[in-house]
Amino acid sequence: MADKQYEIAIVGGGTAGITVAAQLARKISPHDIVIIDPAELHYYQPFWTLVGGGIVSKEDSARKERDVIPKGVHFIQEAVDTFNLADKSLMTTTNQQVSFNYLVVAPGLKLYWENVKGLKEAMEHGGIGSNYAYEYVDNTWEAIKNFKGGKAIFTHPNTPVKCGGAPQKIMYLAEEYFNKSGVRHQTEIIFNSANPAIFDVPKYRDVLESVIKEKNIKTNFRTHLIEVRHQTKEAIFENLDSGEKTSYQYDMMHVTPPMGPHPFIKNSELADESGWVDVDPYTLQHKRFEFVFGLGDSANLPTSKTGAAIRKQAPTVVKNLLSHMKGEVLNEKYDGYTSCPIVTGRGKLVLAEFDYEKQPKETFPFNQAKQRYSMYFLKKELLPRFYWHGMLKGKM
Repeated sequence: MADKQYEIAIVGGGTAGITVAAQLARKISPHDIVIIDPAELHYYQPFWTLVGGGIVSKEDSARKERDVIPKGVHFIQEAVDTFNLADKSLMTTTNQQVSFNYLVVAPGLKLYWENVKGLKEAMEHGGIGSNYAYEYVDNTWEAIKNFKGGKAIFTHPNTPVKCGGAPQKIMYLAEEYFNKSGVRHQTEIIFNSANPAIFDVPKYRDVLESVIKEKNIKTNFRTHLIEVRHQTKEAIFENLDSGEKTSYQYDMMHVTPPMGPHPFIKNSELADESGWVDVDPYTLQHKRFEFVFGLGDSANLPTSKTGAAIRKQAPTVVKNLLSHMKGEVLNEKYDGYTSCPIVTGRGKLVLAEFDYEKQPKETFPFNQAKQRYSMYFLKKELLPRFYWHGMLKGKM
């Protein structure tokens, strides 16, 4: 197949790739840019917490991928197979070669359902769901809605995940619904998390620990899911410190699957020893290939993998890439800002915002370490509009 040549190739048409493309297309000719991604649909994934909680429809989270590609930007709807960075090219899975002068790498991460024995099969049966996949998010609400009491288990794996607060958000919404449906008094809610605490940042950890206590939720930290036996409704967890394995019966379960880099990234020269795109944490330029920049969930940045982080990373990539193209110093710096809007119930939310140093970096002139309706309204009503009409249009 004939070689296609572009000034800038962007691998990934998710939040990071589209936002960077839209911002670049305001600075240079969009015809010099190509986005490479196999997706048919583009998702606003933060909505899936509310879908799993029975608050909004999952269809509201999806648009056709072609409809969000910035005007004039080329779109190759294929998956990347390999990179050849020596000659600045990549090969798609259909053997189409794409050449470029500059490369932005933002394909997101991959859900590794298969890394938990029996999990994929269990997802096809009742009582278990996951807000991390479009095809399973409705299962979460079905499991919560049909729950009649017993053990409700919520998991967080021993890998980096998209939006680290999401595994607990759905637990709070479920607990609230169990109260409403009259089954809470006969229910044990368990949060089994590989993390050492409910949240990394002390300011927000304190308020979330009080929510856990108030809702009478049992927590087991440094423990992760290794197997699901759906026939007997058993979930097997392993303690990360002792190696001890414990079996839990479950009547409903929300699973956050293990996540990691895509194989085509992990097996490339772009990857660090863990398989993530190896970039400078401040300039977002690749540590070895100066014509490459990376951002989003696929990058090895020591901060939470969120859309809010991408909102700050994208202008850093755009400004530094344009500076590099002109032979100028890369002056733009990303400070690790990320945000986790943690829903603690219908109409209640703690807006956690912080940087690389785990220091709060709050937007609003009040203490955000409190459950507030205003922040819930922001998440449910305003942020989706900002996303579709602002970020993806290169306007913010």
